[in-house]
Amino acid sequence: MATRDPLDFDIVVEDDEEGTPSPSSISPPSSPLSYFDRDRHVAFFEMLYNLMPYHYQSQEINRLTLAFFTISGLHLLKALDRVDKDRVASWVLSFQAHPRSRAELKNGQFYGFHGSRTSQFPPDENGVSVHNAGHLASTYCALAILKTVGFNILTIDKESILISMRNLQRPDGSFMPVHVGAETDLRFVYCAAAICFMLEDWSGMDREKARGYILNCQSYDGGFGLMPGLESHGGGTYCAVASLRLMGYIEDDLLSKNATSSIINVPLLLDWCMQRQAIGGGFQGRANKSSDTCYAFWVGAVLRILGGYKFIDKIALRRFLLTCQSEFGGFSKYPRELPDLYHSYYGYTAFSLLEEPGLNPLCAELGMTDLAALGIL
Repeated sequence: MATRDPLDFDIVVEDDEEGTPSPSSISPPSSPLSYFDRDRHVAFFEMLYNLMPYHYQSQEINRLTLAFFTISGLHLLKALDRVDKDRVASWVLSFQAHPRSRAELKNGQFYGFHGSRTSQFPPDENGVSVHNAGHLASTYCALAILKTVGFNILTIDKESILISMRNLQRPDGSFMPVHVGAETDLRFVYCAAAICFMLEDWSGMDREKARGYILNCQSYDGGFGLMPGLESHGGGTYCAVASLRLMGYIEDDLLSKNATSSIINVPLLLDWCMQRQAIGGGFQGRANKSSDTCYAFWVGAVLRILGGYKFIDKIALRRFLLTCQSEFGGFSKYPRELPDLYHSYYGYTAFSLLEEPGLNPLCAELGMTDLAALGIL
């Protein structure tokens, strides 16, 4: 019998008229648990690690992202012993795109990591790999996984990653995630900054241009839009602030220092972040939106970096998050819905920020455990 890759998908054949019920057709729990049930969360993520439910097949192109959430989630839960670290490292390394020669590093493609097997296209009839390039987000996830399982990422072909990554930076300082036909926004500036930070080499980007792009994204209300002129958004604000911190343009715990000399408007940013905690205790990503589990990380991590996390209502936030905790393990986006991998991971990061017992501390700037970020395993 063939050996499965990590995080293989379950396969379901619908052989009756009714078919297999979708997650949305299953009744959610009638009442939330009143405490953080670590054991159930470990069991839920161990299941995802061993066999990803077939509902995630539509996300196959993002398999490395799914793997990052699962493996880093287990690390947050202090359950990394469930993971075959050597096997995972070998599997992740198999996704790196490699140039055939150094000359190809200037051909415009990005030689980072593919998101999945289906994005590893073979060369065309002329031997040209037009579409066979890496993706910035997949490369961030790959490096984060490798750090989490204790692999020394400084031993990989980082030169190919960094030289070719410069091909993705636009004249305005933003980044495309792939070499052709893609949008540019703060998400990919963050990925580029995190990649350089983890590889301990900033030759892969023009930091000054990236800094200028980020500052152009700060809105009149203090938050950051994903692009200049767009509405302030929790995810965009995190990408902006974390990138500036990783690049060394802002200090940690700005509020305890002279914030008036900062390159960003810290008082206005703090005010915007604090206004994102809604009446029910949860955080919203934008004004007049519903509270959502993941923004307890996106906005909460910004406040942690700024030194303003102490100002939130932690009791109310914890109460809200527990309404999104599933009896099956994991977290949902909204209260009393079924859990999913993405919101489960950011539920764990949120509880780590709240210093929940039984969880590893979080590195807010990199979105992974402090231990992984420091290379201590």
